Amino acid sequence: MPLHAPQAPAPALRSVLTALGSPTAVREARTPSLRTAQGPVTPELPLPVHVIDRIAPEGNSATRLSGWRFLIRAGERAVAAADTRLTPDGWAFSHFFEGPYVTSTERALRQAETMPGSYQPRLLSVPELYMLTLWLHGDSEADGAEGHPAATDLLVPLAPAPPGIAAHRPHRVAELLPVLTLRLTAAPTVPLLGSPA
Repeated sequence: MPLHAPQAPAPALRSVLTALGSPTAVREARTPSLRTAQGPVTPELPLPVHVIDRIAPEGNSATRLSGWRFLIRAGERAVAAADTRLTPDGWAFSHFFEGPYVTSTERALRQAETMPGSYQPRLLSVPELYMLTLWLHGDSEADGAEGHPAATDLLVPLAPAPPGIAAHRPHRVAELLPVLTLRLTAAPTVPLLGSPA
């Protein structure tokens, strides 16, 4: 299936290109593979990152756009990612990172290209479960910065996924969100630190 990646805001892309061109930003990044990359590195595949703020018992969710993520490619593979965030002055570079979510995102995107249908790729984060998914939105022409998961959209959990949820197995939103709701209501009320997005 062809993936129809949404257009990232031009200032977000410019901020990543500026950071990649800054020896200080790259040197201070905690991404050894980015610092040691041979040849040119390029930001590719901008994905809007949406966060689930709450999941209702019936599986409905409220989401918000938290930023745009660019995979940073060196040669044939992604070696890192760059996140941007919206500030009062517009889109700005946030940070570089590497790790399992970078390779898992690349794998999930390749997997999605073999599925039937046409989708717009996005990322959907569930901070309370330390979970990040590739969100395949059914309206490939939609504004990537807006919208909520439709019941027929697909979610592909990225590795590492929470215990009991298989990474890289596509689920319809209508199937996965109720499972996540049960996880959230059954979870202890101890505050969780950190987030995958």
